[in-house]
Amino acid sequence: MRQLGHCLIAAATFVVSTAPVVAAQPAPADTASGFPNRPMRLIVPFTPSGPNDQLARMMGAKMTETWGQQVVVDNRPGAGTVIGTDLAVRSPADGHTMLMISLSMAVNPVLQKNLPYDTGRDLVPLINLALSPNVLVVHPAVPAQSVAALLTMAKSKPGEVIYASGGAGSTTHLAGELLAGMGGVKMTHVPYKGASPATLDLLGGRVTCMFGTILPTLPHIKSGKLRAVGMSSLRRSPALPDVPAIAETLPGFEAVSFYGVAVPAGVAKPVLNKLNAEMARIITAPDIREQLRLQGADAVGDTQAEFTTFFRRQMSKWATVIKEAGLQAQ
Repeated sequence: MRQLGHCLIAAATFVVSTAPVVAAQPAPADTASGFPNRPMRLIVPFTPSGPNDQLARMMGAKMTETWGQQVVVDNRPGAGTVIGTDLAVRSPADGHTMLMISLSMAVNPVLQKNLPYDTGRDLVPLINLALSPNVLVVHPAVPAQSVAALLTMAKSKPGEVIYASGGAGSTTHLAGELLAGMGGVKMTHVPYKGASPATLDLLGGRVTCMFGTILPTLPHIKSGKLRAVGMSSLRRSPALPDVPAIAETLPGFEAVSFYGVAVPAGVAKPVLNKLNAEMARIITAPDIREQLRLQGADAVGDTQAEFTTFFRRQMSKWATVIKEAGLQAQ
């Protein structure tokens, strides 16, 4: 998913800003007929070029076309998404400020001390744009040819199976913790500052395995430099149909990345509905859906209520995984 949206953003022009949009008088709370009435801002709490950023740019361009109001993509990385999220929750709750959200927001309440906001109270999940599984890969020198064999190896050598991740608290880290917990094994986690350095060390044989996003990992699998042993989704991925889902070995195993949008608490329901309907229309368009599929992702476009339920379940699920793994808040 690192390159998610490259083929989408090639056909659109985007505006990126690090300056806040000048606030104006909000639209009446009881109607969405005049919404939006000024430029909008979509905050991305990550650096440019990642999957959240690419989806934000694509959505922003399409929404600008529809409504004639510019959607400004505002990258605010730092502090594990806390900087961008805090900016969003402090913005006027009129629908003109939105926030890209992912697993980081769901796990920050238990992994980060003294958050300046209450995730459950101050953020309203709006829509889930896409889901993407990760692929569990091992170095070719590792004898394990399957998830079951990797778990057997880990059981025979507690702590000697080393798995890399793109950072503490990332999807790829927590997927490894879930695998160890459900598999009843002890593995050693080595966090890196991003997926790229983690992949380099796996290619060099300095670690045993890692969960990687499909698109950047696929060339290494096809070249034989890495061996895929399992997918983190409940079912096999069309991108790698011959790779079993880990759930085929560990029933119920699922650790997928999600890419959604939220708004500050207090946005009027008619505005929520209007935003959700437009984003769902864009993300589920046949051409967009197919382009995402080719990159290993599934378009979602659910309702605001459905995404709220999903996000809360993610918070609960990963809080349990983190507690059982003994991870400490930083």
